[in-house]
Amino acid sequence: MLSLARLAQSAAAAAVLVTSALPALADGEVNVYTTREPGLIQPLLDSFTKETGIKANVIFVKEGLAERVATEGANSPADLLSVVDHGNLIELVDRGLTQPVKTEALEAAIPANLRDADGQWYALSMRARVIYASKDRVKDETLTYEDLADPRFKGKVCIRSGQHPYNTSLIAAMIERDGADATKTWLTDLKGNLARKAGGGDRDVARDILANLCDIGIANSYYVGLMRSGKGGPEQQEWANAIRVILPTFKDKAGTHVNVSGAAVAKNAPNKENAVKLLEFLASQEAQEIYAKANFEYPVRAGVAADPIIAELGTLTVDPTPLTAIANDRKQASELVDVVGFDG
Repeated sequence: MLSLARLAQSAAAAAVLVTSALPALADGEVNVYTTREPGLIQPLLDSFTKETGIKANVIFVKEGLAERVATEGANSPADLLSVVDHGNLIELVDRGLTQPVKTEALEAAIPANLRDADGQWYALSMRARVIYASKDRVKDETLTYEDLADPRFKGKVCIRSGQHPYNTSLIAAMIERDGADATKTWLTDLKGNLARKAGGGDRDVARDILANLCDIGIANSYYVGLMRSGKGGPEQQEWANAIRVILPTFKDKAGTHVNVSGAAVAKNAPNKENAVKLLEFLASQEAQEIYAKANFEYPVRAGVAADPIIAELGTLTVDPTPLTAIANDRKQASELVDVVGFDG
């Protein structure tokens, strides 16, 4: 029979073996609430866990993420809040659901105009608001957003609802640059140029250009990758092959308007240290490459290449207007859409 001392030694040795066999548990967990489709964010979380040993639990919240976190209050298990559209990021801050985080790694990786000045949120990928133009019927090589209201495009423009966040963001950026009165005039003239009622999705713009319903329209860059890669099926490849993509600027030529996906550390994060580690990982070279390949988005980190399909669109120069400034004008942008009856 083994002595008590020998039994204690055996138990200790077994504990060491069990601990060494479970490195991920030793490093803890991080809980991610996200509005991003699980298939898009999971490859990033898998890479993070492989690199750090930290288990990433993801909860997909299609709608009402801010409301859910607010309702959970101090007992919320959320550590990192991951959303699409900078307006959603700023809503989280405005509702007091985030906490400031500043690290050298984050500030070195993410440009100042793509993050909150106090570190409340950080952009992690970009999608440019670009122009889809018929290869056959539009000869312009460069265009501004303002050009779309030119009378020469009368009855030739397609666009989704003016109230969609992608468009209210663009309209807000114009308010920030040109003022509300000039933006109202632009919206009125753009409505007069529509080939059909504003609506549908961005990919429908390419579809309708192929069908000769319109010649030109506004849509997001990453849909070009989804269509041309074949991920949307052969029909959408035909749509994409009918268009030429122009990276427009506002009339001051400063850069192209972008919207973002991003993340913030939750105010009551029970695993704050791991949330910060995940945020830093998402801004790393490795993760930024995944963003580019998985969803044809532009990386925010300098030196990381876009997917070849997106790179073929040309060199993206990002409009330097801070996203926080644009967000402040989004309510007014939405009101202008209704005032001019843009979607009517």
